[in-house]
Amino acid sequence: MVGCGPAGATAARESARAGVRTIALERDAVVGEKRVCAAGLRPGFCETFDLPRSLVHCDTPRLALFDTNGDEHEVFFGPGHTSTREELDGTMAELAAREGAEVRTRALFRGIRSDGPRRHVIEYADLASGARRAIAARFVFFALGATARMEEPSFGSIAMPAWRSGLMTTLQYRVYTERPVAAIAYGSLELHYYSSANRRQIIAWMFPKRDHLAIGLGVMGKIDGNTLRAELEAFTQRVRARLYPNAGIVAVKTEGHLLYGGRARPSMADGDVLVGGTAAGLVDATNGEGIFEAAMSGRFAADAVVRAVRHGERAGVRYAALIERRFARRLAHRVRLMRYLERRPRRYALLFAQLARTPGLGEVLLKEDCERTMSERLYLYREALRFGFRTFACRD
Repeated sequence: MVGCGPAGATAARESARAGVRTIALERDAVVGEKRVCAAGLRPGFCETFDLPRSLVHCDTPRLALFDTNGDEHEVFFGPGHTSTREELDGTMAELAAREGAEVRTRALFRGIRSDGPRRHVIEYADLASGARRAIAARFVFFALGATARMEEPSFGSIAMPAWRSGLMTTLQYRVYTERPVAAIAYGSLELHYYSSANRRQIIAWMFPKRDHLAIGLGVMGKIDGNTLRAELEAFTQRVRARLYPNAGIVAVKTEGHLLYGGRARPSMADGDVLVGGTAAGLVDATNGEGIFEAAMSGRFAADAVVRAVRHGERAGVRYAALIERRFARRLAHRVRLMRYLERRPRRYALLFAQLARTPGLGEVLLKEDCERTMSERLYLYREALRFGFRTFACRD
């Protein structure tokens, strides 16, 4: 595994548990310490991946969607949960190590080359010693996150030259207050959709944590640092006016990173080389969710490798089929929906109003297409037609 976030750590844990010798390379000294993420978890995440509930900061049954006018729409589901990537990724890596996986930190990936039909050599820099090292492996799972650079021919068919066009520039504050903020904040996930002064579409968020609020925003493509900071300052002041107008600020930690909000990679595997998580583009373009998809891709990678070792199946073929069946249709649809909304931003309000007054719609949308019953699929088609008719003539 190259990368030990939710995708790499899940793959490491489950393949090691099955008896496959497993090594995970992680560039940071402490797994998860430099991840910049709102870290919202969908309902049942800990149970699905056998994780301790202690890493959950807040249970959040309320989703607050704010349209381009700043109007709020309530949707109830779940509940969802919040954590931090330090706790989540660190816990997942620790559990992988307990199962027998070797986690090498401060290991910076530098390249891959083939050394025969069933042997790949991964080269990496040992940042602790400064030495250049290599590992030979039959199977390789890339889980590099949004910073993945996989355009070179050595990556084979999983290379995606258009990767950069789907990247989002993000900035986040961790706001620590001297006393608790408004009670409603600790049971809510907030997502805000609006346009900047220069008409660029912004997705912003407020996710509560045990001792702070994660307040951030993302913009497609590159943006000047000062402009991005000014946007975040203005958004943070709006959040403060609603949730903690009179609370003193103890500290503010600033974090910046890249996220991905485009189409998934056309190819998820090339022989025994697999790619998963955000590096594969497995991210919901409408809200930036990708932790569940990442962890599930790690599970699929482990399953494919174990079956290849035990039964001689082709790991890449099985892995790609599992990803296609579980995620491809929904994630492609979410990209199309996001682009449709962005063309006429007033459509956000119409969509959010429909979600708010149709309680069961959110629950069905959380499911993958393969998990839905026929009646649920018909229900979604009906709701999609309602939305389409109401938004077709929408003008700004």
